[in-house]
Amino acid sequence: MPDYDVLCIGNAIVDIIAQSDEKFLIDNGIIKGAMNLIDAERAELLYARMGPAVEASGGSAGNTAAGIASFGGRAAFSGKVADDHLGDIYAHDIRALGVAFDTEPLAGTPPTARCMIFVTPDGERSMNTYLGACVEFGPQDVEPAKIAASKVVYFEGYLWDPPRAKEAMREAARLAHEAGREVAMTLSDSFCVDRYRDEFLDLMRSGTVDIILANDHEIRALYQTSSFDAALEALRKDCRLAAVTCSEKGSVIVRGDETVKIGAIPIRELVDTTGAGDLYAAGFLFGYTQGRALKECGRLGSLAAGLVIQQVGPRPRQNLRFEAGQAGLLQETLA
Repeated sequence: MPDYDVLCIGNAIVDIIAQSDEKFLIDNGIIKGAMNLIDAERAELLYARMGPAVEASGGSAGNTAAGIASFGGRAAFSGKVADDHLGDIYAHDIRALGVAFDTEPLAGTPPTARCMIFVTPDGERSMNTYLGACVEFGPQDVEPAKIAASKVVYFEGYLWDPPRAKEAMREAARLAHEAGREVAMTLSDSFCVDRYRDEFLDLMRSGTVDIILANDHEIRALYQTSSFDAALEALRKDCRLAAVTCSEKGSVIVRGDETVKIGAIPIRELVDTTGAGDLYAAGFLFGYTQGRALKECGRLGSLAAGLVIQQVGPRPRQNLRFEAGQAGLLQETLA
């Protein structure tokens, strides 16, 4: 039996989350709804200008690992932090959630990454990320034993920004397939897709990646079309399995000729969309690695995403295993 259900690989980032208005975004040249890469100087500037904030361990793949652990899954995470205060906070937080995290910290500079997230009244989040120590993640941080011991190796498209991480991810995929495991990837955001469209398509078409998780904006950006249906049909041909979220419309899962549609769960109030895609991936991958039907996988993803958008921050405060049981999604497992 594998030791882990999912090994998540990504940028280890401490999130700094603050409420803001539209004017703040305009005045500070922040692209709404996007992940903007920034340097150390701009990171200091935005931090000085932002209002009261909540600090929490984040990063896309880290959030997914935390969600899988909350469902009761066996999750591991690989990502680079520095040997500094924020790095200690990150490591403590993710391990306290029950996620295995053993990546060697970076001694010296650059410091641990941080992402300043500005949440507007409509719940949209605009992220400004200083990658810091993340850029040092490379082939030396690939953990062959952990890859071989994981049912699925999952990584974020954002890893295509730090230059050495690409090489690490290709090696991780090779080792995973060599061990008979599967490789999953999230497209991360449409701006990331625009930067690496050809490479992402090659990862899918070459079989380097088996499973794609994305939202409707990202797949339309990937295939450079305004038609969701056209993008979905192209994705179906290029990838063995894909799950695509469509905000309040729910999600669509495609595998060969099979199409499964899942509704979004009702929510009381949209507070913050940070982490919605990450938590959908957590529910989907948890269900998938438990051998559940695609519809059940999608429902678990919708549950996790629907819960996290009703709070500030990208990691669920609820126990997702309990919530799934209450919703009748894990009755067999909990019995």
